[in-house]
Amino acid sequence: MAKKDHKKKEPSALSVRPGVHDKHDGLHDNCSVPEGDSRPRRRLLTPRQYIDGVLSGDRALLARAITLVESGSATHQKLAQEVLTALLPRRKPAHRVGITGVPGAGKSTFIETLGTRLTAQGHKVAVLAVDPSSSLTGGSILGDKTRMEKLAADPNAFIRPSPSGGTLGGVARKTRETMMLFEAAGYDVILVETVGVGQSEILVRSMVDFFLLILISGAGDELQGIKKGVVEIADAILINKADGSGLQAAQLARAEFERVLHYLRPATEGWRTGAFNASALKGEGVDEIWAVVQKFYALTRTSGVRQKRRQDQERQWLHDLVREGLTSLFQANAEVQKQLEGLEDKVARGEIPATAAATLLLDTFSGKSS
Repeated sequence: MAKKDHKKKEPSALSVRPGVHDKHDGLHDNCSVPEGDSRPRRRLLTPRQYIDGVLSGDRALLARAITLVESGSATHQKLAQEVLTALLPRRKPAHRVGITGVPGAGKSTFIETLGTRLTAQGHKVAVLAVDPSSSLTGGSILGDKTRMEKLAADPNAFIRPSPSGGTLGGVARKTRETMMLFEAAGYDVILVETVGVGQSEILVRSMVDFFLLILISGAGDELQGIKKGVVEIADAILINKADGSGLQAAQLARAEFERVLHYLRPATEGWRTGAFNASALKGEGVDEIWAVVQKFYALTRTSGVRQKRRQDQERQWLHDLVREGLTSLFQANAEVQKQLEGLEDKVARGEIPATAAATLLLDTFSGKSS
C-alpha cells in the first residue's frame, strides 16, 4: 500500500492565524491566562483615569495608555478609542521628525545628542522606534534604550520601542495613536526612528513633517544599501561621523549629495533639501541640523504646506484603516475560508485565472454569490 504524503501544506496568506493579540497582555483582571500563569494582573483603569493621567504628564499612566492602544483586544480597543477621542482636542501638535539611515550610521547617537540638548532647552522629547520587521526576525529594539542611556534616564524624555505584532498596517496605526498620546501629554518634539529597512521609510514619511536621512561616507556607494528613492523623500541629508580621519571624506560626500539634490524634485513644496555634515559623537553640527528643522517649520507654517500635509496624512490614515478593517473581515469570513484553499490550488495549477478566483471570493464575501 502506498504511503500517504503527509507533507504539511503551507498556510495561505489569507488564512486566519492566531497572532500576538491572543496573548494575555496584563491590562485587565478578567483576561484569561494559561493555567499556571502567575504574572500579576493590573486592573483596567477608567477612561477618566487614563485621560487625566496623560494630560497631567504622569509617565506611568502614559505608558499604560500606550499599552492600551497597542492591545489587540476588542475590549481594550473600545476603551482606547474613547480615551483618544477625548484627548484629541486637548493635544498640541508637536514637531514630528522622522529619522532614517543605514545600520551603523549613528542614528541612536544622533538622537541621544539632539534629544538631551532639546530637553536642556526646556523641550519634552519623545522617541519612537519603528520596525515593522521586528516580529518576523524576533529581534528586539529595546537595545535602543541601552544605546541611549542618558536620554532614557532624562525625566523630560520618553523612549518607546516599536509595538509588537509588527505588520506594516498595525505598526502604522499604533505609532500614530501613540504620537497622539504624546502630544496630549505635552511632548513638543517627537523623533520617529526607522529601525527596519524597506517600506518602513515610506511608513514614517507618511506620519511626520520633516524627514532626515543619516548616512556615513567612505563605504563606496554613498547610498550604502539605502534605496535611492529614500533620498527623494528626505528634507535633509546628514553625513554623520564627520570627524578625525573621516572629516574630509564626509565633506566630499556632502558636496556630492548637494550636486545630486540640485536635480531632484524637493520632498516638500517650497523647500530645498540640503546636505550637511555632523559628528553626533562629538556633538558637532547637531545644533545646525535643529536650526534647519526650525527653519523648515517656519517656512511651511507660513506657506500652509505643513497643515496641508498633516490633513493629507489624516485622510490617508482613514483610508488605510478602512482597508485594514475590510481585510480583517474578509479573512474572518467562514464561507470565504471554505472556498479559499480550493481556489488557491486551481489558480496554482492554471485551471482558473487569479482574477476570476478573486471575483468569486469577493462575491462570496459580499453575498452576491448566494
